[in-house]
Amino acid sequence: MRLTNKKIVLGITGCIAAYKAAFLVRLLKKEGAEVKVLMTSSAKQFITPLTLETLSENPVNSELFPKTGYYATHHISLAEWADLILIAPATGNIIGKIASGIADDLLSTVVMAAQSPVMIAPAMNTQMYTNPVVQENMKKLVNLGYKFLDPTIGEMACRTYGVGRLPDPDEILEEVVNHFGQTLDMHDLKVLVTAGPTVEHIDAVRYVSNPSSGKMGYAMAQKAKSRGAEVVLISGPAGLSAPSGVELIKVKSGEEMFDRIKEHFGQTDILYMVAAVSDYVPVEKSEHKIKKSAENISLVFKPQIDILQTLAQEKKEQVLVGFSMETDNAFENAKEKLKKKNLDMIVLNDLGAEGSGFGVDTNKVTIIDRNGKIEDLPLASKAEIADKIIEYSLRFIKKENN
Repeated sequence: MRLTNKKIVLGITGCIAAYKAAFLVRLLKKEGAEVKVLMTSSAKQFITPLTLETLSENPVNSELFPKTGYYATHHISLAEWADLILIAPATGNIIGKIASGIADDLLSTVVMAAQSPVMIAPAMNTQMYTNPVVQENMKKLVNLGYKFLDPTIGEMACRTYGVGRLPDPDEILEEVVNHFGQTLDMHDLKVLVTAGPTVEHIDAVRYVSNPSSGKMGYAMAQKAKSRGAEVVLISGPAGLSAPSGVELIKVKSGEEMFDRIKEHFGQTDILYMVAAVSDYVPVEKSEHKIKKSAENISLVFKPQIDILQTLAQEKKEQVLVGFSMETDNAFENAKEKLKKKNLDMIVLNDLGAEGSGFGVDTNKVTIIDRNGKIEDLPLASKAEIADKIIEYSLRFIKKENN
């Protein structure tokens, strides 16, 4: 576990994103950290202390002067206990307090007494986040050594769209792990990841596609970035926010995805071809909507360009990792693709396996490499699976560099 024996104070402030803190506590604990939660009074309007006590296995602290259970200097004890103080979500209010040296509740007092680094993950409405006063407060704290996590872009609870969303708990976890010195074993590598489905239009309003959510590809991009890689993510329509620090290129069709891949492939060290690219495309596409009639219609399809097989012919030192979604003869089909497409390894995803496949947050895969080695990975989160796939693929980089 990557955070074994690390002591983390998690500060939660009054924001709709406070519900994500429950997932974050669970992830931190799973990685071996000991977690003590501090909540502002406003935070308790969004999530209950009982939930966080259950997940953290520690009492939740919220009062500067509790009636029972603590001595008057417990804010000092908490500050000294922590290896890291993480505030997620952090409102503009707590950021302003810290920047101004105000300590009028337990969380702000603990931060003022901090003996450890402080990491802050802002979450608020776009107009609030971009407010010059908030931005100035953050700049001041950065100059003082505070670490900020960039919020993501997306739809807000107020139905507006913009920057200000709290990063997903998986992303925050990776920032915490990196803070404690995870080996950045991809720091000098350029990684290209594809994700999501492709859309192949039949006419102006209809298309063929597949149910790929893009979650596996986005997890691969996030993990590669957290391990120090320079990451480009080329994604079909997935509706997901790009992981922090990852360059996101949005595409629709398989042809468009191939064109974007070619632009980056020459400078790429590892390509993770996770996208579910349509195998067939319509021979003809109507520029107008095909009108409904009583007569049957026939559609003629042709094979899509095989992106990986084509790239393999141009391959120099790149490591190529393919993904294979199968429903029958899964192992044999995956081995055939590995050989036919001249891949270094292929990740077999059996659609029939429970907890595996499209749209879910877990996966169960088998890795097959070019040397005939096989590794079955148990059911786990897509983020955990992504880490294992990356570790396996790095064996080829290290071998080529020796």
